[in-house]
Amino acid sequence: MLNKLRTATLALCVATVGFAGAAHAELSDILEAGTIKIGIPESFPPFGSLGAEGEYEGYDVDVAKLIAEDLGIDIELVPVTSKQRIPFLETDRVDLIISSMGANPERAKSIWFSSAYAPFFSGAFASTDMAISSMADLAGKKVGVTGGSLEDIELTENSPEGTEIIRFGDNAATLSAYVSGQVDVLVTGNTVAAQVSADNPDLSMETKFIIKESPAFIGVKKGNVDLLQWVNVFILHKKLGGQLNAFSEKWLGQKLPPLPSL
Repeated sequence: MLNKLRTATLALCVATVGFAGAAHAELSDILEAGTIKIGIPESFPPFGSLGAEGEYEGYDVDVAKLIAEDLGIDIELVPVTSKQRIPFLETDRVDLIISSMGANPERAKSIWFSSAYAPFFSGAFASTDMAISSMADLAGKKVGVTGGSLEDIELTENSPEGTEIIRFGDNAATLSAYVSGQVDVLVTGNTVAAQVSADNPDLSMETKFIIKESPAFIGVKKGNVDLLQWVNVFILHKKLGGQLNAFSEKWLGQKLPPLPSL
């Protein structure tokens, strides 16, 4: 009986160790495999989408490729939808998620988050020759915004007296109003503004100020301490070195704003 008990206990310990190893792949395992699997946006330009050449491209894709380059290994890009991001990480279908994902307490119950690596914010955008640097400078300006949006709420609550807020029924109408010159200032998300700028380079549009920040974080599976630490050093190194700023200017048409760390 004692021998059976010892055998059963040993089997349980082996099973437990085996389960823990499978659940928390270490950085060393990734390096040994020679390939890192990274989840990127399936269809969310300019962060990630299928390009004209049939390959995925965007801000998040460039960050993912740079990670593999710094690790000195191959990369397997795994397109994911918003709902697939956390499940794919939890079930080891990917090693990292780089898919414009915001951090919140609910998500943090399931996975770990790196420090912020990408800008995602609502802001005021206008031509480079317009002197605007804060909400106070909107007084006397025609400001276009999509009615009922988060940007509309912030603008309504905080804009100074004399601001002419012109609300439109949807984003398409808001953007059209700015492009046609019906409004002086566009208040929207930075990715939307980036697309407007790319489609209309003659507008010389730039970010005037940020209304509300909601940066993106890289998702790491719980327990993978080494990988999380490496990713955080990578992000800091690329911020200081200017590579992330170059990606921001390339894909978002604007410099990387200061980002808070998680």
